[in-house]
Amino acid sequence: MEHMQAAVNEACAGVQAGDGGPFGAVVVQQGKIVATGHNMVDTFNLSGCVLYTSCYPCPMCLGACLWARFDSIYYAATAEQAAEVGFDDKVFHDFLKNPRSDQNRLRAISFENVELCNSKCFSRKLEHLPVPDSSRPFEMWAKKKDKLPY
Repeated sequence: MEHMQAAVNEACAGVQAGDGGPFGAVVVQQGKIVATGHNMVDTFNLSGCVLYTSCYPCPMCLGACLWARFDSIYYAATAEQAAEVGFDDKVFHDFLKNPRSDQNRLRAISFENVELCNSKCFSRKLEHLPVPDSSRPFEMWAKKKDKLPY
């Protein structure tokens, strides 16, 4: 519960500081908080900003980059270079480009890697862990006069 409370506190700190929306997070390793964070640029809209990244973004990161509305995204290494060392994002990029044509290929990849996928993908837990004041950041956000609507 203490870690969840820390995430809620981080969200409240962000709202109170006027840094962004009512969201905060903590990263916990072996029971110890190793990182905390919240939006610190007053907006989710990063138009007017430029992103430099060491490699072409994976599909999830690319989605976040597009949602953030960067003016430009520059990358050094290609998706192909990443694939050469084991980052298999290309199949997902290809699927997103044309989902209908890649359905069978995506299914085949899923079945070929079913043991790996079961051990790595489905062993993750997604669980609601409420704390008494989990709605506090949203209540603060709702009352905020100078908020930027999402």
